[in-house]
Amino acid sequence: MADQVKAVVTRKGQEHTGTGQSGGCVRVTGVGPQITPATKIWFGKVSNDPGYRSLPHHHGEAETGGYVLRGKARIYFGENYSEYFDMEEGDFVFVPPHWPHVEVNMSTTEDLVWLTTRTPENIVVNLPDVDDASLVGYRRA
Repeated sequence: MADQVKAVVTRKGQEHTGTGQSGGCVRVTGVGPQITPATKIWFGKVSNDPGYRSLPHHHGEAETGGYVLRGKARIYFGENYSEYFDMEEGDFVFVPPHWPHVEVNMSTTEDLVWLTTRTPENIVVNLPDVDDASLVGYRRA
């Protein structure tokens, strides 16, 4: 029983901050192999300051589930990131593996905060950036 895996609590302020980042999209790890015995899941908080966006990116082999905790989000995808859908507090999203996208905070005054889970863990593959003007309706703070 001595080598049995035990539950671990990650306290506010003790999250792992050395996780994969993508431009103005900041990720912190609450549950993951970096700070817990987890081997098949990553769970964290992702935030975008007002008017900021991620770089174009995908999450490799990982399947991702996201939940908008606070704010107004837009995810651009498709050819030249010309397609998009909007999300707000309380909305969930499934992001399939290897799906290029850009995550945007549509507010220029309020933070955007996501709760995100990924399996097998946090994978972030940044892609070449695009001009802000190519993202319909996006504006920086």
